[in-house]
Amino acid sequence: MTGIDDGPGTASGPPRGGQGRRRALVAGAVVVVAVVAVVGALGLGGGGDEGPGAPRRAGSLVPVTRATLTERTQVDGQLGYGTEMPLPVKATGTVTWLPEVGATAERGDTLLRVDDRPVVLLYGSLPMYRDLGLTTTAPGDGEPAGGDTAEGAASPGEGQPAGGTGKTGAATPSATSTSTSTSTSTPPLTPTGAGNAAATELKGRELKGMDVLQFETNLAALGYTGFTVDETFTTRTADAVERWQQALGVPRTGTVGVGDVIYSAGKVRFGPPGVRLGEAVGENTLTYTGTARKVVVNTSATDASWAVRGTVVRVRLPDGRSVQGEVASVGRQAGAPEGASGEGGSGEAAATLPVTVIIEDQKSVGRLESGPVTVEYTGREVKDVLTVPVAALMALAEGGHGLETADGDFIPVKTGLFADGKVEVSGSSVRAGLKVRIPG
Repeated sequence: MTGIDDGPGTASGPPRGGQGRRRALVAGAVVVVAVVAVVGALGLGGGGDEGPGAPRRAGSLVPVTRATLTERTQVDGQLGYGTEMPLPVKATGTVTWLPEVGATAERGDTLLRVDDRPVVLLYGSLPMYRDLGLTTTAPGDGEPAGGDTAEGAASPGEGQPAGGTGKTGAATPSATSTSTSTSTSTPPLTPTGAGNAAATELKGRELKGMDVLQFETNLAALGYTGFTVDETFTTRTADAVERWQQALGVPRTGTVGVGDVIYSAGKVRFGPPGVRLGEAVGENTLTYTGTARKVVVNTSATDASWAVRGTVVRVRLPDGRSVQGEVASVGRQAGAPEGASGEGGSGEAAATLPVTVIIEDQKSVGRLESGPVTVEYTGREVKDVLTVPVAALMALAEGGHGLETADGDFIPVKTGLFADGKVEVSGSSVRAGLKVRIPG
């Protein structure tokens, strides 16, 4: 069996004189065959020097086969909870309680205690930038100074919210506020950093703003109702605040100090604290991340075409399981690659971009919290095409690529997709089942 078509110029027994040009062709092809194999396997998305179906012995014969080739990109990543960020603690005083590293908190939970007063987590995007409460009513406006926020002003039956107060209800009522008054009536409000002009503008009317709406939304979500959730802080809002403060074990003032709450987009997971118990609050008192595990990949900036927001990828975990992920964000600032510190003159390594991959199904990750992973992106795919192992491909002396048949003839081919150690080939002389040789 010759493995090639019979026809003029392709007879099975060519004269010896016809071998001269063929041997010259072989010499030119063998010189560059190794380069072609490497370029095909590595430079164009192949899965390595040899795929699972590629022969490992030079000189062996392999058939041209029909198959589906899928281009895959694999990069290393790190599973974790993302970059730790400092919590914007605005309370002032001495740290008297800190959470355990790795613990989580949700809306209404205590993040830390300052001067034995809880700092509570609420949800929102607008930071706490001023105290929230009733302003002093100007004389003649029809209301007594301080409004009607005295203790006990809650309407009969309002009481505590159904189901208690969650985790924050365990607070011990032993604190003295450092950010709000302990008086039984609401004191005049001066917005933090607003200056006298802003205070004068607010005087004589109820406090309004998007921060009020954000706070009232949280208060209602915690079960404290009896007021309208809107942009206005009213006496009914103050009543609900007092009931919440009673559950927290702090003085019932009806006013929320700028350091009493911290907003985040959702649940948080605590990182290592930046202070010890008994120290003063600082900028890095407490760090946090989100509670969802994600993967961070530092991919080459020159080979990051796969990293597009919304792209679906597969994440191979350290235990061998694979889970689905999705590209959530791609950094815009390239960083220096690891190990490119300049020793040995190897400073030409490609810069990298941080790519964050989220895992929607957190249960699929199991109990694993961190570790190295492999992120695989599936790119172009071609179906039912003729393929050969990349190692069988040769660069012809006159240009282009070719394959050596079992009889020692060389046939030109056009290459397509390189993937999984194989390459797509086409040409008038190529057919399924044709035996070609792996160059020695």
